[in-house]
Amino acid sequence: MSAISYSRHRFPPVVIQHAVWLYLRFTLSYRDVEDLLGVDLSYETIRRWVLKFGSTFAQRLRRGRPRPGSRWHLDEMVVRIGGAPSITKAKSSTC
Repeated sequence: MSAISYSRHRFPPVVIQHAVWLYLRFTLSYRDVEDLLGVDLSYETIRRWVLKFGSTFAQRLRRGRPRPGSRWHLDEMVVRIGGAPSITKAKSSTC
């Protein structure tokens, strides 16, 4: 994946990234993000940034996430013994 180009944008990349992160991470409106940043910009600008950079940020975050392996660990499970359900729990090694 190529680098994100912030050329022809008035604000530095850090401000753009923070605005997009705030909007996507928390359930905030564009106007709330505008107020939180404390920078003189329009909520419409934040909307454009989210539309332009949001999917790229999300792809990079997903790519860095660890993949599930072939081994799974169960904390508890239900087993039927003699027709009656019985819950078995994993014992913690810290006890």
